[in-house]
Amino acid sequence: MSGPRGRAPVLSLDTLVRLRRGQGDPARAPRRLAVPDGMTAPLGCDAVAVPARLGPLILPRLPLVGCVYADEAHWWWLVPADSDHALEWPAPAHYATGALLGDAPQAPALIHRPDGILPYTPPIPLYLALCRLTGTPPAWSRPISA
Repeated sequence: MSGPRGRAPVLSLDTLVRLRRGQGDPARAPRRLAVPDGMTAPLGCDAVAVPARLGPLILPRLPLVGCVYADEAHWWWLVPADSDHALEWPAPAHYATGALLGDAPQAPALIHRPDGILPYTPPIPLYLALCRLTGTPPAWSRPISA
């Protein structure tokens, strides 16, 4: 196939990324946290992981809790996609775009499921709870340097 005047077609970055993802080995494909059956994620789905020791400290600080997953090392909260926009999640939290599990040896267990059909924990209360527990000032309250 060729483009105008016999040249190769121009591919957009989105097309190139889609093609690259399609070439991956299915056995090594990244695993994602699954949205439970009967729930829907109309805003996309990302996740915030924290060390397991912090999970039980965060949970009671949240006014609403969506799906929470846990394994021995981490607790994971499902949040709407792009909940990292203009936010630096405080260490030791890890923001996982697409709710990708990375190198986790197995999928964590679902330990909390909300009553409704949406799997999300509201990201701002989660962010503020993490800031409080880690002693990190929220991004919007830090001084701006010139």
